[in-house]
Amino acid sequence: MYVYAAMADHIAARIDAGELRPASRLPGERALAEEYGVALGTVRRAMVELRERGLIVTLPAKGTFIGERGGKSPMGPS
Repeated sequence: MYVYAAMADHIAARIDAGELRPASRLPGERALAEEYGVALGTVRRAMVELRERGLIVTLPAKGTFIGERGGKSPMGPS
């Protein structure tokens, strides 16, 4: 299994367990890279994977947030 996929699976498990709640903001990419001990590119690929799964939403200039179930934006309509 690729490192980015394992990281995405771990974050998804944290979401499923309720540790990361809908509308809560994820730490920045650099902080996640440090937390997981991976390269910045690995974090970025994991974020793409989580967005594709509908688990997170990235809002330009605001950050990355845990999406509501169904992939809706935690910040409401734009």
